[in-house]
Amino acid sequence: MRFHRSVALAVVLVAALAACGSNRSKSQAPPLGEVFGAEDTYSRSYPVVPAVACEAARRALLGQGYLIGRMTPEAVEATKNFQPESDIHTQLAVRTTCVPKAGGGSIVFINAVQERYALKAQSSSASVGVSMIGSVSVPIPIGGSNANLVRVGSNTVQNQEFYSRLFDRVNFYLPGTPIDTPPPPEPDIPPDPVIREQE
Repeated sequence: MRFHRSVALAVVLVAALAACGSNRSKSQAPPLGEVFGAEDTYSRSYPVVPAVACEAARRALLGQGYLIGRMTPEAVEATKNFQPESDIHTQLAVRTTCVPKAGGGSIVFINAVQERYALKAQSSSASVGVSMIGSVSVPIPIGGSNANLVRVGSNTVQNQEFYSRLFDRVNFYLPGTPIDTPPPPEPDIPPDPVIREQE
């Protein structure tokens, strides 16, 4: 009996140690699927100095209806508004950073953030005078309700085709590009789908 108990105990210990080892070897999943891979989705290299590359990026954004908010020799910030539905408003903010590349040329990094706004009903408040207390704000609906734009979501754009088209347009505006080369088309909708909230 002692022999059988010893064998059973040894088996249990080996199984426990194996389970611990397997748990240690398992890598935890990255947050929200974020993986630092080798894909160059957000950057491209160009054979020009950073100031020239950023100027090409500025022209590419202006050519697609973006409003330039800030411009330096090494950075461009621009925004564009979309309204895919009557009660949904989307703003796309694009930031371009141009840095020198070892051996000449530059690397252009582009990052786009898409923010979604929706019309939300909010009641208005009115002040009512009450003796001994003073004025009290009471929510009173005016015309049913007042609708205001409220931010309902924000995400970094990960659409590779969007970045590929934008980098192609930057290349189109670089010095030396043939004049008869047609620029790639740009869609009139946000790069990532707008997901409506559940009612």
